[in-house]
Amino acid sequence: MQDSIIQCIEDIEKQILEVDATGQGAGEVVDALGLSHMRLSSVGVIAILDMLSDGIAPVNADITTAMLGICEAQKKFFFALGGLLDNSADALAKIETKSKPVVQESEAEAAMAFEEPATTTAEVEQEKEADAPKEKEKTESKKAKPEAKPSAQAISSIRVSTDRLDRVIELVGKLMVTYAVIAQGGASNMNQVASSLRELDNVISRLQQEVNAIRLVPLKQIFMPMHRLVKSLSQKIGKKLDFVVEGDELALDKTIVESLNEPLVHLLRNAVDHGLEDPEGRKNAGKKEAGVVTLAAWRKGDNAYIQVKDDGRGLDPDRILAKALEKGLADPETEYEQKEILQFVLQSGFSTAEQVTDVSGRGVGMDAVVNAIKVTLDGDVEIESTLGKGAAFTIEIPLDRSANEGIVEALVCKVGGDTFIVPSRDVMEIYMPRLNDVVALPDGRETVDVRGEVHSLLRLADLLDLIPEQNNIEMAQAIVVRVGDYKAAVLVDEVLKQQQVVITGFTVPVEEIFHIPILGYGMMGESDALVIDTEKMIQHFQERMEQGATASLTRSALQA
Repeated sequence: MQDSIIQCIEDIEKQILEVDATGQGAGEVVDALGLSHMRLSSVGVIAILDMLSDGIAPVNADITTAMLGICEAQKKFFFALGGLLDNSADALAKIETKSKPVVQESEAEAAMAFEEPATTTAEVEQEKEADAPKEKEKTESKKAKPEAKPSAQAISSIRVSTDRLDRVIELVGKLMVTYAVIAQGGASNMNQVASSLRELDNVISRLQQEVNAIRLVPLKQIFMPMHRLVKSLSQKIGKKLDFVVEGDELALDKTIVESLNEPLVHLLRNAVDHGLEDPEGRKNAGKKEAGVVTLAAWRKGDNAYIQVKDDGRGLDPDRILAKALEKGLADPETEYEQKEILQFVLQSGFSTAEQVTDVSGRGVGMDAVVNAIKVTLDGDVEIESTLGKGAAFTIEIPLDRSANEGIVEALVCKVGGDTFIVPSRDVMEIYMPRLNDVVALPDGRETVDVRGEVHSLLRLADLLDLIPEQNNIEMAQAIVVRVGDYKAAVLVDEVLKQQQVVITGFTVPVEEIFHIPILGYGMMGESDALVIDTEKMIQHFQERMEQGATASLTRSALQA
């Protein structure tokens, strides 16, 4: 028995080493290790396994080490089953104690299973003395190195044209020359210094634009591997399809492109497996045997859109609503529109898959994709579907989303004697309200009429518990901001100027300690100030208004 187990494990190890040497055949190894049909709660791990099976993800040293670690763990497991280890029952009990239901296991806990390759008792006794110094070095190196964190499919290199690099080098040269002129001129000729400073500002702005452009990566870099993915899936499940890619020349920031890879893999797998009918089903529905799956991208205004569309069976609103009612996600007494019903597909724990396959339906729903898009990219997912004609999942990504760090245009204003910064990307206009424009509502809120358009009036001093210097509202200024489709007027004592500000994040989790709408710390050269997070500011204001209205109703009820 022992020889049979060792032989089986050695055969798999040879396959792994061959994959490491040639880069081919990773799918067979994944099947041999029994990873093809595992139910996992992490869409990231599932996407990596799927791309390994389809030959998309490159096999690196970490993946090879993990696979060999699984082989060692399986060998120890089989030895324990066969009673070939000392205290086999205790070893099995230990394994059962550590194992958890897949749905509850986190990605970090799953990764820990591969950190310590197991060995048999005999191997431990033979290698203990010889490998003691090496083990000590490994232990010390593990302690010295920080733990590796799972990350998205990172883009390690970017192709940049030589013309763009030449422009960057030219601007750096101008920057050095302008600095030398200012340093050598001193304060003797103020006109020359002022001219040099204007040139310096111009060069810095152009250099910033060039550097930002260098970070742009065409979507073709992640769209191209999708051809092989879709072709492999269609052959695996016996479906015919044409894969159409549009807009892959669109260039987006490197971080956006990196974060889109795994959600797109999940959406395409769902489109091929769930969306399209098999050839016989399409023939009965009066369609061509070959379905069409489209991956498209385009830019409109300040948003980028990536869409995965198929001409399959579409989403059945009645079936989705029934499933949502069954899981308690929908209210039986509420009438939902079709658009609202389709959004239930994005809820956590929702799935209409009738059976689990090695393509989809393995415990990871669309909520994992939505969370990845919303948390990482501050985007959203919209669903359009016509029963019997197909469905389309559109990812909307704002290109001017909140930046935790970077150089931004901003308004510098004063509130209660302190200086604050409001990013200009959220600002619509600056308005000096009149007393007659302000209306106090019964629930404690205030509105202001800005040239015929009514907005909520947010007093920033009240929100930050400061005492305003301008008690006369006609002497103050209102900054009209927009977050999504919502507009509001933020009342400040004075708007000082508009300039470029360098925003840096806090070294401590300030947002977890103090519940204030602060985005980060803004450096302006001569002084520094806190940067207002406009979106959180509006959320905080609405929460305080709701709490105030609730307290008012409670007092009224007690008095009655």
